[in-house]
Amino acid sequence: MIERIDHIGVAVKSIEDARPFWERLGLEIGEIEEVPQEGVRVAFLRCGESAIELLEPLGPESPIARFLEKRGPGIHHVCLASSDIRAEDGRLREAGFELIRTEPTLGAGGCWVQFVHPRSTGGVLIEIAEPIAVEEPR
Repeated sequence: MIERIDHIGVAVKSIEDARPFWERLGLEIGEIEEVPQEGVRVAFLRCGESAIELLEPLGPESPIARFLEKRGPGIHHVCLASSDIRAEDGRLREAGFELIRTEPTLGAGGCWVQFVHPRSTGGVLIEIAEPIAVEEPR
């Protein structure tokens, strides 16, 4: 079941260059994590019950590097928190929505993640995430 907006992913060329703006708003960057399978470095900034996720490419072949090249810095995706990502995956597939992965995979922040293609959502990349272990929200 979808519970809330978990975070909004923002593509940036450099976390360090983007950091001053977000910190000026009073948000603090937590741990910066590399997710090699996604080709990205991520930094989460808590914002109430949700977060902003800064996404920096690890190299030119990263999906985030391609996004930046095509569209420039900006909102990359909206992530919804789920208590049962496998059930969400099945319901979406059964309803005919286009999912990007064949099954949920491990992502940043110790979560199982799945992405719904923008063609199925009216133009917005949607990530669905479920924490692997029960922990405080990011």
